Amino acid sequence: MKFLDIPMQVKALDESGTFEGYASVFGNVDLGGDVIDRGAFKEIVKNDDGQVTVLWQHSTRDPIGVAEVHQDDVGLRFKARLVMEDPMARKAYAHMKAKSARGMSIGYDVLDGGYQMLQSGVRLLKELKLWEISVVTFGMNPAAGVDGVKAAQIVTVRDFEEFLRDAGFSKARATQIASSGFKSLQARRESGDAGEVVQEMIDFLSQFPKE
Repeated sequence: MKFLDIPMQVKALDESGTFEGYASVFGNVDLGGDVIDRGAFKEIVKNDDGQVTVLWQHSTRDPIGVAEVHQDDVGLRFKARLVMEDPMARKAYAHMKAKSARGMSIGYDVLDGGYQMLQSGVRLLKELKLWEISVVTFGMNPAAGVDGVKAAQIVTVRDFEEFLRDAGFSKARATQIASSGFKSLQARRESGDAGEVVQEMIDFLSQFPKE
């Protein structure tokens, strides 16, 4: 399964846990060089009530709600309801209200022959299978919401791995990136101010897809 994020574009988040917005936007190139074609979701995995599972941070161990989804001219629109009886859903609700969770994401597979490589090097995704939508910490740019305090807290490789996991990278990808790039980030942190560290993270992480 692959993931694709966008900044959170939701409205009407109320005390009942109901919210709506877009989980994916057509025509938008992500950090991995992928762009979803209009109407690309050919298969959508739904429960018996015709709804898609909503996860917290793409964790199948942490379902937090269900959503009705449909495709329009903009992207994959959803109307979701958090299961507020679940402590994890209440945690997600609190972070969404506080804007410490600022992204929506989708979990998907590319169907056989379902993509086209463009001359620009961008991969146009034309036929997808949607598994789930997720509320995630960051959208689109995995380091966009990091401030100087967060950057200063990353003092070990393990800290960096945990940060990458929070940003939506898989455990294997987070370990790979941290092992190859922590020393260079650490050197940058020691020589520059917090703002420079954040920009360095953005530039560095933009090289890596989250798969």
